[in-house]
Amino acid sequence: MVVLNKIYTRTGDAGQTALGNGERVAKHSLRVSSYGTVDETNAVVGLARLNADGDLDGKLAMIQNDLFDLGADLCRPEMENDAEAEYPPLRMVAAQVDRLEAEIDHMNEALTPLRSFILPGGSALAAHLHMCRTVSRRAERLVVELSGVDTVNPVTVKYLNRLSDWFFVAARMANDSGKDDVLWVPGANR
Repeated sequence: MVVLNKIYTRTGDAGQTALGNGERVAKHSLRVSSYGTVDETNAVVGLARLNADGDLDGKLAMIQNDLFDLGADLCRPEMENDAEAEYPPLRMVAAQVDRLEAEIDHMNEALTPLRSFILPGGSALAAHLHMCRTVSRRAERLVVELSGVDTVNPVTVKYLNRLSDWFFVAARMANDSGKDDVLWVPGANR
C-alpha cells in the first residue's frame, strides 16, 4: 500500500525524478513526459465527471483508475525478470482494452452515422469529453514515441488508442445521442 506522509521530498530539485524501479531520470525524459500526460488525461477526466452522472460517471471513474494503472505501468520500465521482482509491476492487460471496445460498441448503437466531422463542443460534458480525447491522443503519441526507443507494454498503446475513440463516442452521446453535435462546415467562413 502507498503511504504519503510527506508530499515534498526535495529529491527532484535538480531536475530528476525516480522511476518505479528506482532509476533516476531527467524530469523531461520521454518516459516521464508519457506518464505525465497520462496523469494530465486523468485530471481532465476528473473535470468531465463534474458534468456526468449515473452510468457515464461510473465508466469515467473506471477509466480514471485504469489511467493510474497505465501510469504505474509506464513508470516502471519492463524487464526480463518482471515476474521475479520483489514487488511485481502493475501492467495493463487486454481485458481493459476489451472493456473499452464493448462500451464503445454499446454507445455507438444509439448514434446515427456521421456525415460530417464534428467540432468539439455542444454540451458542457461533450466539450470536456473532447478535451479528454485530445489529451489522451497526445499521451498516445508520446507512448508510441517512447516505444520506438524503449520497451513498453504494447497494451498501453492499444488502451490509449481505444480511449480516445471512447471519449469521441461518449461526447456524441453527451450531445443528445449526436443530435446536438456541432457539425463542421468546410469553408463556411471564406
